[in-house]
Amino acid sequence: MTTLSALLSALAEHTATGIPRSSIRAARRHFSRFGYAKVPFLAPPAVKEAVAREVDRLIDSAAVRRDLRFAETGYTPRRMRNVSRTQIAERSDLIEQVYRAEPVLRALSQIAGEAVHECPYEPEQFVITCLEQNGDTHGWHWDDYAFALVWVIECPPVGDGGFVQCVPGTVWNKQNPEINRALTQAPIYSVELAPGDLYLMRTNTTLHRVYPLQRGIRKIINMGYASTSDLTASFSHETMDNLWAEPSAVGGVR
Repeated sequence: MTTLSALLSALAEHTATGIPRSSIRAARRHFSRFGYAKVPFLAPPAVKEAVAREVDRLIDSAAVRRDLRFAETGYTPRRMRNVSRTQIAERSDLIEQVYRAEPVLRALSQIAGEAVHECPYEPEQFVITCLEQNGDTHGWHWDDYAFALVWVIECPPVGDGGFVQCVPGTVWNKQNPEINRALTQAPIYSVELAPGDLYLMRTNTTLHRVYPLQRGIRKIINMGYASTSDLTASFSHETMDNLWAEPSAVGGVR
């Protein structure tokens, strides 16, 4: 089995020499216009495969079933199994090391057009979700922090749901989210994904969701990052704290 140090070395070498500059430039243009960009070139196959194995193992051993709605996002549903950052950090050295890898942060900063930092709020740094039942979804929402790098471990064909939709250039008012108004005032972009894809999204100003699953399974790991301005901003974390809480502590609307 490939060691952790070998995987991290492969990741560093890949980001330094294995990514065409044209891919970075194209992703940066797309990210600037649409609020997201596919970046499957960001990690080599060996690292993707190792991360996928860890995600599968963590879902099997630590995932918790959720069915929640939150006022701050207009009561849109969250139906899934998930694994919290705490559980991941306790059980997987690889995922935390990949999250913190400086070569990844540099590449993300080039695509975003600004500095990308580790998220200062630990529960949002890396989390796993698994959609597996008919109707499972991560409903319309924004994130507190600016960036998310999503690794697609498994997903169904687009005809079976589970694809991403987003509305860039939107603003989250937690007291009055008005999600339906945002959906009628700007284009909704839908993103077809495949296992092994990665995508970067500007999640604090891009309203987004996972289209309800109809068949199959969708597994991802979400790595959340901050902009420079996020580092000194104040956030209240209501939805995040409830979505990833221990089951007995969950306070969202069921």
